[in-house]
Amino acid sequence: MNSFGQKFRITLFGESHGEGLGVVIDGIPAGIPLSESDFEADLARRRSSGKPGTTPRKEADQPQILSGIFEGKTTGAPLCVTFRNENTRSTDYRNLIDHPRPSHSDWVAAMKYNHCNDYRGGGHFSGRVTLGMVVAGAVAKKILPDVSFQTTLIEIGGEKNPECFETIIEEAVRACDSVGGIVECRAKGLPAGIGEPFFDSVESVASHLIFSVPAVKGVEFGSGFTAARMRGSEHNDPIIDARGTTATNHAGGINGGISNGNEIVLRAAVKPTASIAREQQTFNFASGQIEPLVIKGRHDACIALRAAVVIEAALAIALADLYLIGK
Repeated sequence: MNSFGQKFRITLFGESHGEGLGVVIDGIPAGIPLSESDFEADLARRRSSGKPGTTPRKEADQPQILSGIFEGKTTGAPLCVTFRNENTRSTDYRNLIDHPRPSHSDWVAAMKYNHCNDYRGGGHFSGRVTLGMVVAGAVAKKILPDVSFQTTLIEIGGEKNPECFETIIEEAVRACDSVGGIVECRAKGLPAGIGEPFFDSVESVASHLIFSVPAVKGVEFGSGFTAARMRGSEHNDPIIDARGTTATNHAGGINGGISNGNEIVLRAAVKPTASIAREQQTFNFASGQIEPLVIKGRHDACIALRAAVVIEAALAIALADLYLIGK
């Protein structure tokens, strides 16, 4: 469904081209100082920058708090934050009703909801809905005041040298194509003992939420898939002091699904944007034939650029929920 969490529970609502969208957050402890300005730093990281690779669609993304705040502090009641959609071009999507985009949600959404779904801009499946996750992530970080987050785009289009990223993206734009990337997120300062075995382990809860971010196709912790090519003597993290500090961190700060006090390290693979300007041959349900499709609209050539802060928010939300469960 559209809700996540046990103690720190979020519900996303709205569509890309509807009147607006937002998030309802329940379970926030009372007394936390909070205002709309607290969301701006992370919203700015998600906002289209005008640089190559990000969508030309410009939205103010100005949050409005409707409930859950009184005299500058959380009340303990549900917090509702909304955003207005102001810059839509819905006619760009009419041809996709019968001629859906390859690797996008157009066709499966129509099948699941019997063609009652809002197809404009991807509707509720749009990456724009992640605005609510970014807001929830900002609140989650206030619940985890001693935890610091560092998120980096470590790979684009198979290239790991950041100096080459802009060139790779520009080449994809010129080719009317898109590229994917890998985001690394680190959380430092989380105490040992957070997480619940088996089904609410740190990895399982964080992965659940991160896989909800549109375009994420893979998640790994610590050494991740590389661990399968290591021996135990290489992969084991020796403990070097009474605080549980380890000499290495192949486990990514998690043992037995529970935080061990070391830095949480995860990476998420973000696929190339499905909406590309290059002509594609794909099935047209109206004609019953495979026909050329040219996708209109304004889309990111590298969604990983703006997805990084959303992945960070997802991790923060998961950790806040587990933290409150363990209190």
